[in-house]
Amino acid sequence: MRIGIEAQRIFRKRKHGMDIVALEMIRELQKMNTGHEFFVFVKKDADRCLEPGGGVRIIEVPGVTYPYWEQLMLPAAARKHKVDLLHCTSNTAPLGGEVPLLVTLHDIIYLEKKLDNSSKGSLYQRLGNVYRRYVVPKIVKKAEALITVSDYENKVISDFFSAEKPDVRTVYNGIGPKFFIDSAPEQARLICEKYNLPEEYLFFLGNTDPKKNLPNVIRACIKYLDESDNPLPVVIADYPESELKKWLKDAGKPELIKHFILPGYMANDDLPLIYNSCTLFLYPSLRESFGIPILEAQAAGAVVITSNKASMPEVSGDASVLIDPQDVEELAGQIRRLTGDENLRKTYIEKGKKNAARFSWRKTAEETLAIYEELIRN
Repeated sequence: MRIGIEAQRIFRKRKHGMDIVALEMIRELQKMNTGHEFFVFVKKDADRCLEPGGGVRIIEVPGVTYPYWEQLMLPAAARKHKVDLLHCTSNTAPLGGEVPLLVTLHDIIYLEKKLDNSSKGSLYQRLGNVYRRYVVPKIVKKAEALITVSDYENKVISDFFSAEKPDVRTVYNGIGPKFFIDSAPEQARLICEKYNLPEEYLFFLGNTDPKKNLPNVIRACIKYLDESDNPLPVVIADYPESELKKWLKDAGKPELIKHFILPGYMANDDLPLIYNSCTLFLYPSLRESFGIPILEAQAAGAVVITSNKASMPEVSGDASVLIDPQDVEELAGQIRRLTGDENLRKTYIEKGKKNAARFSWRKTAEETLAIYEELIRN
């Protein structure tokens, strides 16, 4: 069988969650000796993180903008290479073309009025939401089947598109073995030096996407810092100091800037040791379809505070502290409670490692391959 896999952005340096999911799944398919041919359609970029082999061919497809690449160049490439099925991995897909489609819908947040972020986030995020709102309803009608990443999101999609009766399959995301680390003090020291991190800290992966709940995280951290005698510093990755200063000024607490560390973008390969070194990992999103960082942090030995909403309880099991993401008092209180109780943290670390072990990219690849084979047979 000739299977096309859209992976447009996996070669960019600053990979996002969907890029990593596609990359890790393809790497596992390479190892499996499936007997099929995989044509991975990518856009040329600086980080060539995947090489051909194991039945995988890499096809560089030109195109300046995302819509132009996806709507015109991708279907042309799929026709040229005569694929039997095209798997689009990042929510959208070509509206034209005759190749049967399988589409991974990671979420449909951009279609939900209660979380309408059309006027929020960066310009890039807002334009992306406009594009997705136009394309996704049409793709749901066209696709042979849809994959999503949690039972929670499966129900959301099935309910939202109930009139279309879509064939939605749940395939969980995975986690790589590099995150399952024991104590590595020397390597951890080097990573901390690289990013100027202290021995103990709270860690938050900063993101301006409104669903990441950054305003409430900052408010809770301000409360924790202001009310604690000896608070731990707060590390926020990939977040500008100018934005943080605005929040602190508006809160009347500009002096608290000394308790924050803003190291900029942190490479994915460095995250295992960053998670391993932190005292708490904060992930109280308003909405997630999965939440890979929960598992990454658990596997690496971090204590996780996350939300009791959406998919997060499904993914984290009983191995994280679940809070109402809108309740600033509760988040600040749990930070104080956990930073002050080492035995409780040890309990969550042990439970977290066991929970994370339930997920793997090999399992993701095997289940996805089974869907490929079923759709092509039928």
